[in-house]
Amino acid sequence: MKIQNQETLRWSVILGLAGFLAVGGCSTKNVTVGSSGGTAPSEEVVKPMEVVKAQPGEKPPATPRRELLDVYFAYDKWSLSPEGKKNLAQNVDALKQHPENKLLIEGHCDERGTTEYNLALGAKRARAALDYLVSLGIPAARIRTTSYGEELPLCKESTENCYEKNRRDRFVEARSRPSS
Repeated sequence: MKIQNQETLRWSVILGLAGFLAVGGCSTKNVTVGSSGGTAPSEEVVKPMEVVKAQPGEKPPATPRRELLDVYFAYDKWSLSPEGKKNLAQNVDALKQHPENKLLIEGHCDERGTTEYNLALGAKRARAALDYLVSLGIPAARIRTTSYGEELPLCKESTENCYEKNRRDRFVEARSRPSS
């Protein structure tokens, strides 16, 4: 619990500093040079953001990485729902932008059932997603699966709402490292 509080504090400080720098870095002060050579501050002016177009042959700026969408499952099921297939199709678009990256599919379950049963169910859920991604053109060699069963819940309450959040596949994209 102490480590989690320290981690929360650390992230709060980092985000607070980032916010302060973002707000403080947006404005500039105009200065005028007087006849005596000194400077005197004038009113604060916020400059508009400048739009720069890429020149022919110049690479566009990198697009921000998109978070891969989770896929959710019905109780005691591993078949993909229409919504799950839609999320996987969107993930394929993101994965095709970075064909060098590997993907880990984590199968998760709610707390109901034995540990062994939930590990097997999580593996079936991850495998269902892998098979669907392969059918959409992602090479199987890029994908690994693992099952966490009920061991890493998003929500820890024993309610149906929490159970629904925990019955999922999570997708973790691993950037390739240059070989030496």
